[in-house]
Amino acid sequence: MAEVPFLEDIYPRNLLYAVTIRSPIAKGKLISIQTPELPNNFLLITAKDIPGENKLEDTGIPILADQNLSYIGEPAAILLGHDKVKLEELAARCKVIAEEETPVFSCGDDNEAAAVKVINIGSDLPVYEHKGNIVTGSFSTGIQEHFYAEPIGAVTWYDDDDGLTKKNKKQTDDVKSNKIIVRTATQWPFHVKRSVTCVLGIDGLEIYIEPTALNLHMDGKLWYPSLIACHAALGTFITKKPVRLILNKEDDFLYTPKRFSSNIDIVSSVDKSGNIIASNINISVNLGSYQVNKNEILDQICLGCLGMYKFDNISLTAKAYKTNLPPQDAFSGFGLAQGSFAIEQHVSHIADMSNIDPAIWRINNADPKIILPLTSNTAKLTHIKMPVTGEELIGAVIKLSDYYRKWTSNELLRQSRKGKSGTIHESGRTYGTAPNSGNCSLNFENNENPRGIGIAIGYQGSGLLYPSNNEEDKGIYSVEVTLTKESIIEIKASITTSEDYNKIWEKVVLETMSIKSDMVRIDTTDSANSASPDCGPSCSSRNITAVTRLVEKCCIAISKQRFHDPLPITVRRSFKPQPGSFRGGALEVSDINGFVKPGLAAAVVEVAINLSECVPVVRGIWLAIDGGKIISKNRALRSIKRSATQALGWAFTEHLEYINGALPKSQYNNFSIFSPIEIPPVYIEFLESGAGDPKGIGDLPFTCIPAAFTQAVSQAMDHCFKSIPLERNDIWEMYRLRDEKIQEPAPAVSVKNDVPKGHK
Repeated sequence: MAEVPFLEDIYPRNLLYAVTIRSPIAKGKLISIQTPELPNNFLLITAKDIPGENKLEDTGIPILADQNLSYIGEPAAILLGHDKVKLEELAARCKVIAEEETPVFSCGDDNEAAAVKVINIGSDLPVYEHKGNIVTGSFSTGIQEHFYAEPIGAVTWYDDDDGLTKKNKKQTDDVKSNKIIVRTATQWPFHVKRSVTCVLGIDGLEIYIEPTALNLHMDGKLWYPSLIACHAALGTFITKKPVRLILNKEDDFLYTPKRFSSNIDIVSSVDKSGNIIASNINISVNLGSYQVNKNEILDQICLGCLGMYKFDNISLTAKAYKTNLPPQDAFSGFGLAQGSFAIEQHVSHIADMSNIDPAIWRINNADPKIILPLTSNTAKLTHIKMPVTGEELIGAVIKLSDYYRKWTSNELLRQSRKGKSGTIHESGRTYGTAPNSGNCSLNFENNENPRGIGIAIGYQGSGLLYPSNNEEDKGIYSVEVTLTKESIIEIKASITTSEDYNKIWEKVVLETMSIKSDMVRIDTTDSANSASPDCGPSCSSRNITAVTRLVEKCCIAISKQRFHDPLPITVRRSFKPQPGSFRGGALEVSDINGFVKPGLAAAVVEVAINLSECVPVVRGIWLAIDGGKIISKNRALRSIKRSATQALGWAFTEHLEYINGALPKSQYNNFSIFSPIEIPPVYIEFLESGAGDPKGIGDLPFTCIPAAFTQAVSQAMDHCFKSIPLERNDIWEMYRLRDEKIQEPAPAVSVKNDVPKGHK
């Protein structure tokens, strides 16, 4: 696999720089764009200059705003020029004239939901009519920034302009190439190709995509690079010159999509033993102005809310709202992470109210067969028996982290800190009394730093439920492998990643065909040309699972032919969507392949609260993972540790909020991510699940670490926190209550820590 360059290092000759002219308002009608007098070699491109369709592939996003303005920062024009300094000066003097309208920024009754999903399982009785205690919770998750090392951008040119693509090429001025080269860091080269082709209105054979280095992306480069590539390619098409459009760091921060925010209300009826009788779940997500991937996001957040537990009676409604925020994105987890946080915090709260160790509650209530709410038209997959059960998963992380001893110690200290405390106040709409259900005064003697420990479980698929909306590919993706006359294995795949798939696939070739690694060639440089197979988007662990499986199938097929048929032998294998639907509801999904064998994880997080700064210090993260067949342990460990750090940042340090539809520049200046020295120790154990295929594991930390972290802080501060990112002010509010005088003694609470048989 050839070394892929960074976009910043690509400078074709005679290039024009490009700057985006953006909407200053969140909603309104575009009247005109005023510009200063433009010198020679400077050009303004607007929507009327688009020769093809003014829409990004698979979305409703306009390439350039035509009549309507839908969010602050929406591209309204592209300004081109040969002098970068002069270009930025002129761009600052351009003015978008618009007739402003009243925008909507939040979910609710003021705006109609753009998409609705409903799941009903079991009894249709309201939760309040079931016998049991009522436990409620409102859980919210904030947005998250990708903060790429290299900002998003694109460089485009005609093939004959630069001399980079074809060496020793002889070409006269009368014979020009019609091929446009597009270089951008994208997770899906074919999406870029289809988008540019549609916008320019030309044959796809004239568009050649050459992906650049992705770096860390958190699945944030799935569709947005296609929009920037369309802007640059449009400039090249009109001017016939190379165009370089790379966002600066500030614009990348302010205007690129973020992980979408969510609000999830859960009401459950719980019996005396802490078991859930029935639940009502209401989900609302803010997807911004164009609701990209709304079906994928809604279905996956529903799956996340159902978790891995026994639910006999559920009524679930999920709504995606259109607002005047910039288009929001799914990011790692595609909604599973937001749903998992809500249900994991909810069951921890139930366990606490029932005076049961949250780990014990999970062991007692985890479904041994991992009930996923999916069925198939061809096979009954309502119950999917996994090689590793939920109890085994939890038991492994408990042993790895010494959870039982730490939880019991922290719980006894929590009770002793209360001293003479009064009646525990209700938290929100929650009924009943519990150690951490309300605003209880704590007695922190000598300013001791209280500790807490939390546990959570989660799962992820290895693909998307809606792989494509495009009629051309219909979600059917392929890999091609050739055994040449020289006995060299050539693998053609359109994946774009910084991971070491050359080593992984060389190992697959060695195991299936006994061909040495130095005889394997992997070609990912011809991404999205007419002859290359489309592997689909590089996201949700698809490369290590579905794509690697296709490579293996091709090698097996070649091994059966190699001694019977003449060389070269070329084999192409594809996978097709497997239709399915949600159990108990009318929802339909186009592909459930990725969720037939989900990756599983249990996480434990331990914290100590620095009361002088109201900051939780993470003492350690422990993860037990069922990832199926681990082909490269080093790569798996690297991927999990990286995701664990990002998941923890989402839970606490990355505080972002749109104010009146925009991110204030102060948030860019104050944005904080973990430095290498601040990253807490992460301990990982892969459970042996026997032979089988690799499972998706890259997004697992997002489904369990935020909830485990928040539960740890909840135990330490004796208060059930229900939102991420956790605010320092929230911790301070709980801390200051220690000075309040309490009138009545608190009821005695015993620590129930009945360890199941086989666990010590």
